[in-house]
Amino acid sequence: MGALKRMAPAISRRKLVYLSVVGALAATATLVVPTAADARITKVTITTKESPTFGGYSWPGVGQYEKILGTAYGELDPNDPHNAVIVDIKLAPRNAAGKVEYSHNFYLLKPIDLAKGNHKVVYDAVNRGSKTFSVLNRGLNGDDPGSVTDAQTLANTFLFPKGYSYAASGWDASAGTDPANFNLIINLPVAKNLDGTTITGPAYEYIVTSGASAGLTYAAATLNKSQAKLTHRVHLDDVPQVVPDAGWDYNADGTSIHLVGSNFVNNDIYEFSYTAKNPTVNGVGFAAIRDFMTWLRYEAKDDLTTANPMAGDILRVYTITRSQPARMLNDFRTLGFNASEGNRKVFDAIFNWVGAADGINMNYRFSNPGTTQRNRQDQLYPEAFFPFANESTTDHISGMTAGRYDKCTATITCPLGMEVYSSNEYWVKAASLFHTNTQGTADLPGHPLARLYLISSHQHSNPGNVNSKGSCQQFGNPLASEPVQRALWEAMDKWSTQGIEPPPSMVPRLADGTLVPPLPQSAAGFPNIPGVTYTGLKSTRYRFNYGPNFYATGIMTTYPPVVSSPMFDNLANGPIYPSLVPKTDVDGNEIAGIRLPDVRVPIRTYSGWSLRSGVWANDGCEGSGQSVAFPATKANRVASGDPRLSVEERYPTFLDYYFKVAKAINDMVAERFMLPEDAGAAMNRMLNAGFATGAIKMEPEDVDE
Repeated sequence: MGALKRMAPAISRRKLVYLSVVGALAATATLVVPTAADARITKVTITTKESPTFGGYSWPGVGQYEKILGTAYGELDPNDPHNAVIVDIKLAPRNAAGKVEYSHNFYLLKPIDLAKGNHKVVYDAVNRGSKTFSVLNRGLNGDDPGSVTDAQTLANTFLFPKGYSYAASGWDASAGTDPANFNLIINLPVAKNLDGTTITGPAYEYIVTSGASAGLTYAAATLNKSQAKLTHRVHLDDVPQVVPDAGWDYNADGTSIHLVGSNFVNNDIYEFSYTAKNPTVNGVGFAAIRDFMTWLRYEAKDDLTTANPMAGDILRVYTITRSQPARMLNDFRTLGFNASEGNRKVFDAIFNWVGAADGINMNYRFSNPGTTQRNRQDQLYPEAFFPFANESTTDHISGMTAGRYDKCTATITCPLGMEVYSSNEYWVKAASLFHTNTQGTADLPGHPLARLYLISSHQHSNPGNVNSKGSCQQFGNPLASEPVQRALWEAMDKWSTQGIEPPPSMVPRLADGTLVPPLPQSAAGFPNIPGVTYTGLKSTRYRFNYGPNFYATGIMTTYPPVVSSPMFDNLANGPIYPSLVPKTDVDGNEIAGIRLPDVRVPIRTYSGWSLRSGVWANDGCEGSGQSVAFPATKANRVASGDPRLSVEERYPTFLDYYFKVAKAINDMVAERFMLPEDAGAAMNRMLNAGFATGAIKMEPEDVDE
């Protein structure tokens, strides 16, 4: 803070000019008045109503908010075409009316006086039961945001001063069954054979734990260990070693396994194949989101007497997500769930953060929505299948033609799509297949209702610590997407309400040479930085063979897919969908995408990928990314042999650095990738980061006396 105070006179002399943002026009949408109920939420119980919430804090022009918690009970017609796509829905138990029942809890925040709100709802598709909107909403976090009472925190939020309502609900089997601590859960039916007997089938667990035992997603159908196999390896490319039957055992009810005489080795890889029983119908989670938001948007009350607390108010519904639920919403669109049973639109726009082109391990028998494929983990679970792109493409392997927007196009219920993701999704997911053909040989034109935005050199997880390496070889990646997310959210809202198109997609392209294979290193453009290992480790997407008819039925008869090589060679697992990565400049920072001020005026190399250290060296360090500081001085650079220019060579004076940062921030505002209200904080952060290098110093002549 001291440095910033010293700088104040200099700033007053050479003022930083931010571009203004055009004021929003009044929304022209009108309320849809339903003629008949089609959302099959049959009963809603409200368990908590706190009015006002947020300790009574009142936002100017909007007023106070209230918090409403409860449980929604729904039922599905398994023969309705909107529901028939759910795997095992016809094997789920039915009530006397022939319907399949489920329930989930929910969490609402809304203006007490809805007339003062903006008549828009943010739907938080929670991540494993936990809320995800804190990044967009300037740090208002926790699973009970209504309990926050600090006036400064509340005044600084992004959504509530604008009058948004907020809704979140349970949909995810991996969130468990305990609603304690405001965890959002769903109670799902268990499929049975038509004769009422228990369904059994192959199941698989990827286990990385330091504990004494590892829980199983589904209970074992038999405790006969000869019908199961546990393997162990240290590195990703080690050959898995079978743990003898005497070396492990089940617990009494077959819901977990443990090693005999020892604990699991932390960070080592264990894989368990066995026969499981009682698959939950996890795809019901898609319908649960659809029907709850349809009820909230269009209905006056449930089938009994509970009134809809949002009845008659909602003009727009937008989603906010992070990672796992973004992948879920990809499949939500693909499977046609943005159309209610009456073919009314559920979400007007879907805002996805770090989902990219992947789907979710959910609408399959013995699935687990909590898994996520990364360089080192969960590679054999069903997750990323064709179609990858929003527009229709032809799969060169299967010959199928499809796109994620096909079904909603047929019902005229397509949402706008804002797909925002990090560099990490190119290295561990299928991001490049979002905008290339399945051969990886040609760019796609893009769907007119969607935009794709790479935030260059960004990591998957929250901003990392530049002073800590954790289990990785390099320090954390500190890049922060929040300002970009807020700017793109505003652009999405204008797109939805006023028809003002957002900025064009910003992704690497084959046509301009910014989308390349990860190997050799020279092709990727990444420099040979002393002390930095580059392996080109990249997850690959296969058309896995899970047995006959899997792609038609979602039922695996071979699980995991047969593997003859630990590196998943082509012959063992079927044909490959080539995927590519963004090319970097001479500093190792990515060329394409939305470049944050940190990347436009760099003092470090930032990457979305990182590698492990220690015993597990050179395996993927997953979503943390990395940053490698530039040498502070020319002498440091020469002594170390670093090919990157030093900080002092790039920015010979403080004012040189200052004006380059100012230009970068102004350019982002002009490009609509940063809001003017976020510019000051970005400037302060960048100046403090520059001072921390020790090479950028305030000189007396930079300050007016």
